Amino acid sequence: MNDLPLRAPTGGLARVGYLEFVAVEKAYRTREETIQALAGVTFDVARGEFVSIVGPSGCGKSTLLKIILGVIPYSSGEVRLAGKRISGPQLGAGMVFQNAALPPWRRVIDNVLLPIEVLGLPRQAYRGKANDLLTMVGLRGFERKYPHELSGGMQQRVSICRALIHDPGLLLMDEPFGALDALTREVMQAELLRIWAETHKTVLFVTHSIDEAVLLSDRVVVMSTRPGRVLADITIGLPRPRTPASRSLPLFQDYAQSLRQMLGVGA
Repeated sequence: MNDLPLRAPTGGLARVGYLEFVAVEKAYRTREETIQALAGVTFDVARGEFVSIVGPSGCGKSTLLKIILGVIPYSSGEVRLAGKRISGPQLGAGMVFQNAALPPWRRVIDNVLLPIEVLGLPRQAYRGKANDLLTMVGLRGFERKYPHELSGGMQQRVSICRALIHDPGLLLMDEPFGALDALTREVMQAELLRIWAETHKTVLFVTHSIDEAVLLSDRVVVMSTRPGRVLADITIGLPRPRTPASRSLPLFQDYAQSLRQMLGVGA
């Protein structure tokens, strides 16, 4: 197997990132015990970079995203976004979940504009941007449709528009294509790469799919079993732009096999 670009986790950051985790710990306390979810997590994401997190179930991947959003506190260490310590809810991050979670009684345009209403911003001032986003993801003409009138992939496109409507610098994605069929998933991966290239957003992407992580990412952060630690930080040196055909490249297979071995799912 080829030697792959590997950044070993260290006690300090190798560079100043747009998003920074520095020795982050997270413990949950119940009546019976204390559960250590994260232990000394340190990594960074540069502005405009696409970074995926992979690891076994329960390793704290989703916990990391909740910490960035500011909806749960961390126990120790420090998390910074654009140089500012995260200590509460963040407007600088947009979130896309595994399920699109579109309120069924709201039309597509109203679902996209939902964060604007929650933030108390003038809805009419963002309507043009909502239409532009829907055009970007290929949903022009669907503004007045309800979620049940859309396919799963179309619903996730609406969810991505909703996450981008307030122009956050950081896009967080938690298994966004996990509930889709294989063909739709491939279509959405290609669509996400196109959207990322057009918007230049910083993306932190959680996935259980090793192939998906290799296809999409500039880097892949590998997490251990609980308590979650950074086992490896691999730079993906595949040329861009990438397409489904990139999976046939020998270097793609080398990256995927290396990640499988790290996670104990490949010989």
